[in-house]
Amino acid sequence: MARVVVDVMLKPEILDPQGQAVQRALPRLGFDGISDVRQGKRFELEVDGPVDDAALARIHDLAETFLANTVIENFTVKVEEK
Repeated sequence: MARVVVDVMLKPEILDPQGQAVQRALPRLGFDGISDVRQGKRFELEVDGPVDDAALARIHDLAETFLANTVIENFTVKVEEK
């Protein structure tokens, strides 16, 4: 079994109110020097069998149609070693 990770992030030009709220709170909590925060989503998929090009293509399609809103979000697909 292999793990494939899909990371989804808002596109840079899209406002990220959750990230901004975290960024504004950091100095009050004693964490200085952070100039920007972007919030995203991470999906970990356990895949039966080998993760070949066909499996990655299927996962890419899954991410594009179900996990990410490609109008406002970008995503990456990668195989993660356990």
